[in-house]
Amino acid sequence: MSGLVDALMIVAVAGLVVFRQFRAHRIDTDRRWWVVPVVLGVIAVREPGMIDAHHHVASVLLLAAELCIGVATGVGWAWTTRVWVAADGAVWSRGSRASVAVWTAGIALRAALFAAGAALGVRQDTSALLLALAVTLLARSGILARRAQAAGRAATTGAATGAATDATHGDALPRLTRKEPA
Repeated sequence: MSGLVDALMIVAVAGLVVFRQFRAHRIDTDRRWWVVPVVLGVIAVREPGMIDAHHHVASVLLLAAELCIGVATGVGWAWTTRVWVAADGAVWSRGSRASVAVWTAGIALRAALFAAGAALGVRQDTSALLLALAVTLLARSGILARRAQAAGRAATTGAATGAATDATHGDALPRLTRKEPA
């Protein structure tokens, strides 16, 4: 794929994910949460030019840093996402203000990394950014799926007492009857 197509795919996927992030949506714990990140990762790895042949060491270090930032962003994003169980037993999630801070920090760190690479004269391809996005989504989705499963189990065991669990804080809460907690 060309760099333009990669860039458009990155913007489209990130836009969709961010849009969905800040709307309450039901988490299906049985679905294959890993498929989209893996597909993005395969597309990124198949593209040539992820490593600059003229600056091999610097390029690999920049890629490693990019992937570390991706993992940290995904983990931070997952843990700042609010997860709750509705009265019908469905698990829901929604991004928080802290999620915005995590996204902002991740973007700022990636921009700084890109600037450092440019200052070193390293050619940086969009496939590295696509791979980092895949890692971010994989980390976020994996942690969120585990949190949703834990919240569902906690709500099931708490059903006898009529309490639901707020998976963000682990507090016992009255069962929610709306999609989104107050």
